[in-house]
Amino acid sequence: MRSLTYLFLLVLPLGLLGCGGSSASGDGADGGAPASYVPLGEKDDYYLFYSGGHSGQVFVAGLPSLREIQEIPVFTPSPGHGYGFSKKSKKMMGEYRWGDVHHPGLSKTDGTYDGRWLFVNDNANNRVARISLRDFKTKQILGPIPNSMGNHGSSFVTPNTEYLLVATRFSVPLPKGTHAPVETYEENFNGIVSGVDIDPETGEMEVGWQVKTPPFNWDLGSTGKGPSDGWAFWTSYNTEMAHDSLEINASQRDRDYAAFVNWERAEKVVENNEGLNRRNGVPLIDPAEHEGVMYFVPVSKSPHGIDASPSGRWIAASGKLQPTTTVFDFKQFKTAIENEDFQGEFRGVPVVNYDAVVEGEVPVGQGPLHTQFDGEGNAYTSLFIESSVTKWKLPPWDKETKEDMSKAVTDKISVHYNIGHLVIPGSDTKEPYGNWLVAMNKLQKGRGLNVGPEKPETSQLIDISGEEMEMIEEDYTRPEPHFAQAVPADVINPIEVYKKENNDHPDARWDPENTGVERTGPDEVTVHMIAKRSQYYPDKVEVQQGDKVTFHLTNIEQVSDMIHGFGIAQYNMNGVVPPGDTQTFTITADEAGVYPFYCTNFCSALHQEMQGYLEVKPR
Repeated sequence: MRSLTYLFLLVLPLGLLGCGGSSASGDGADGGAPASYVPLGEKDDYYLFYSGGHSGQVFVAGLPSLREIQEIPVFTPSPGHGYGFSKKSKKMMGEYRWGDVHHPGLSKTDGTYDGRWLFVNDNANNRVARISLRDFKTKQILGPIPNSMGNHGSSFVTPNTEYLLVATRFSVPLPKGTHAPVETYEENFNGIVSGVDIDPETGEMEVGWQVKTPPFNWDLGSTGKGPSDGWAFWTSYNTEMAHDSLEINASQRDRDYAAFVNWERAEKVVENNEGLNRRNGVPLIDPAEHEGVMYFVPVSKSPHGIDASPSGRWIAASGKLQPTTTVFDFKQFKTAIENEDFQGEFRGVPVVNYDAVVEGEVPVGQGPLHTQFDGEGNAYTSLFIESSVTKWKLPPWDKETKEDMSKAVTDKISVHYNIGHLVIPGSDTKEPYGNWLVAMNKLQKGRGLNVGPEKPETSQLIDISGEEMEMIEEDYTRPEPHFAQAVPADVINPIEVYKKENNDHPDARWDPENTGVERTGPDEVTVHMIAKRSQYYPDKVEVQQGDKVTFHLTNIEQVSDMIHGFGIAQYNMNGVVPPGDTQTFTITADEAGVYPFYCTNFCSALHQEMQGYLEVKPR
């Protein structure tokens, strides 16, 4: 009897965490499973793309399970993916071997996600990258962007992926490369807003134009839609233009400025060549000389984010040092411009009258940072100091709410510790998928097993499908997600293999009879090689010491998940070639000897037998 009782008590908790559907909440016919539970054999409803921070990569998880699925290498070599070892990926990465990824942005068509590309920024080295969501591979790295330093205020995608919009965190003297003493910061330094042009067919990026700004520190931005289509918005801190001890000196003013940038007007200025200067080969627009490109709007002190609602009419901005989120009415903003209702100017740029454009200040709580939207008229703001999320109603508000803005607040939920970003799938589109919210907390503070001084961050899943928010579960992420975007799984259609007929690599080979080792110069050898279960052709490569050896390796498999690796012992080489792909690797055979090469990616029962030898004969 004691044994049966013990067994019952042991099994009971497991039963409570048993099976259930991925869209259910609470406990019911699903046996009490958490709403995030994805049963074995079933798949998540969403892809969740986390920025990887100073890892330089993108992490892909499923939603609602929060289980990590994949890592996409972008700015940092990744041996597990063979990234940073092939000729193509080395060239794409250039001289840099790390990046600081902050804000992923999904491509859009007509204001909704189209599943084609994911764009990410490198805050450290002033670059942006484009990832194809057909194969989850990085296809282009653009930069360092001219005249730009620390492009933190990106990657913000316009409604039809016309532009990737980027703003600088750090200001420098222009043109970049010019020296001026830091003490002359206010006089000689400038920030930049860049419009990165995106080819609508290929996704190829190039810098189209730039707008010169005062030396503010631009923070997060958002692109407009509906009535605000053609515009973009950024908040800034350090309108004091301090150059040292920013914790103190950049928080002196009662308000900072948001920039409302008319990117369609900037585009026209460049098209019409309206007396533009160029800096480092890029058209540079001075908004003081080109009316209508930029306006400043006062915002709460030390803001960290600004977001356009799904309708595009309401623009929400939060100041870290004020317990409110301010809502601007874009229609009132347009009217203020038409009426020239300004409260002055700053360096020739009009400052719009705050009272003319503010719809209300919502008392969300302490330390507001970022706001997301569910598409049902609700907004959700993260509170860093309070470690919570506040839910509040977007305008239009009734008279009673306008007289007491606390009535706009409808719910609040505590999260683990020091929340930064939060994400609702599709929040930056005109049609959000408002059932889940992921809170990204900055500090672990004792959650989970102790792994030493360096802790992971926590992500917490919140069900927002009902009147009240409900905490569902949490998971851990590698350092350090700054932001995320999520898209329904059925929007993306990844390939399973690279089809043979689509392989246009000039050195691809598909038949062992066409492979071989060829001397192509006095000190150069070219190897055409194929990989298939479970052999390389050829499996012996003979060269002379000092030769530059180029391998063109084709994985001739046409079966999903049949990946082959290519590691050469003691030569710092680890390639990974997906099925149907051809990749090129180059080494210098500078040490005589015999060096095994082998398949580094498990491929079959005879995986261990898949190897060969590089013979380097002494000169």
